[in-house]
Amino acid sequence: MNPLSIAFFDSGIGGLTVLGSAARLCPQRNYLYYADTDFVPYGSKPRQLVRQRVIQAADFLVEKNIEALVVACNTATAVAIEDLRQRYSFPVIGMEPAIKPAIARNNGGKVLVMATSLTLQESKLSELLSSLDSEQQVERLAMDELVSFAESFDFDSAAVKHYIQERLSGLHLAEYESLVLGCTHFIYFKSCIAKLFARPVNIIDGNEGTVRHLFNSVPPAISGPTGLISFYSSGKEDDAERVAQLTPLLSFR
Repeated sequence: MNPLSIAFFDSGIGGLTVLGSAARLCPQRNYLYYADTDFVPYGSKPRQLVRQRVIQAADFLVEKNIEALVVACNTATAVAIEDLRQRYSFPVIGMEPAIKPAIARNNGGKVLVMATSLTLQESKLSELLSSLDSEQQVERLAMDELVSFAESFDFDSAAVKHYIQERLSGLHLAEYESLVLGCTHFIYFKSCIAKLFARPVNIIDGNEGTVRHLFNSVPPAISGPTGLISFYSSGKEDDAERVAQLTPLLSFR
């Protein structure tokens, strides 16, 4: 079995969907998952504070003998990915809203990008839109409260549905052909969001591309039994009860 682990980091439970995709594709590897639950959500916090938290978490994971780090958080990627890549010699894989595949799939309709406020404000997203010459085709919508709902394991309550409906109420939903989920937490609300659109909409997230990039960046896995997954939250190993609560989310898609 590979002695090294691949680490996944997020502000909370959102990145579990990315880890789940990786573990299904390559189950024989060892994985670590770190959730910064003491500071979640990131999307409404000051940029510099988020950057500091991300670097602290990465430093903690480095001590666990890792071969790669996946920043399974669009907001953390936007504010700190370049710092992490300069700091470490191993592969550091980030996430960004999957706008490019959304545009490629469209036939003239608009693209709606849902993300946290901080992700939407960062220059990284503006630079991506400019490089794709898609500023007029893409619209942005902050959905910060979905992170808090997810962290409470509230995925389809009346309050969740009301919040989503209220945020979408000012948009002409029939104009959108694709929806980009630019926060890993938002994947838990995919079906709830889709029901509010006037027509079927392509819902795209960055998980598949991120996992593909990861396994193109590390040596092939050694054949062997299923590897281990260890969970941490804000620098402490999660207890058995918390792990039992988190594990089912690995298969949520």
